[in-house]
Amino acid sequence: MRKVYLGVLACLLLCIGCEWHLKPNDDHRSEEIVVERYDRIQTLYLTTGDRSALQQLNTRYPGQTRMLIEDMLNIGHVNDPMINSKFLHYFKDSVLQAIMIDVEKQYADISDIDKELSQAFKELHKLLPDMHQPVFYAQIGALNQSIVVGDSMLGISLDKYLGVDYPLYERYYPAEQRQQMTRKMIVPDCVGFYILSLYPLNEASDTSMLARREHMGKIQYVVNRVTKKRVFTNDNVKSVEAYMRKNPKTSIPQLLEGELSYK
Repeated sequence: MRKVYLGVLACLLLCIGCEWHLKPNDDHRSEEIVVERYDRIQTLYLTTGDRSALQQLNTRYPGQTRMLIEDMLNIGHVNDPMINSKFLHYFKDSVLQAIMIDVEKQYADISDIDKELSQAFKELHKLLPDMHQPVFYAQIGALNQSIVVGDSMLGISLDKYLGVDYPLYERYYPAEQRQQMTRKMIVPDCVGFYILSLYPLNEASDTSMLARREHMGKIQYVVNRVTKKRVFTNDNVKSVEAYMRKNPKTSIPQLLEGELSYK
């Protein structure tokens, strides 16, 4: 059974217990990352009904298409004879059509994101040398989730990163959440959710709110470290920082795997 994690890093407390399944790649080394522009083919099909675009979605990106249709949109199975019609109908909504156009404008060039992802995941490899690098791709997630991780892939829903002042966001999302829906949060979210895929909270152990917050703090601490930015500055992160100063020999795998006392 394929297991997929969907989410927004700022909302980890709501969904940290979701399931994962990642297939290993043969090469452990970090490489320069280029985000696959699945979103462009997706948009072409969903705005024009272009059959060649649909063929590319199904043959070039079968895993991405399955994850989008079955796990994110929940509109059926990819082998359903009517699934293409359902897929088109879902995105006929005028709001989603406008969002796709806005994504094309804002993210015509994502070379800066490619560069930042490459740098961040090189740093992450130094801390987690046994990790496998996923295939990155961009998509339109219909405002469902920001990041999806599964089957050695990491999908970025660009429609969830259109900016604090994006008019639609102001209608539906509180100000605090909109702060996370910006271009600068794409790389931290990718790093954070990929770490969470490797080190999920042990559901057999303490799943209290405190345990969830502590686990989130560990992950956010590592995100800060590999991005070399103070992305997260909450009390949980500060507790981890204090612990690591007192215990400098603690490795990042030990930190993420262990049940540590920050007191």
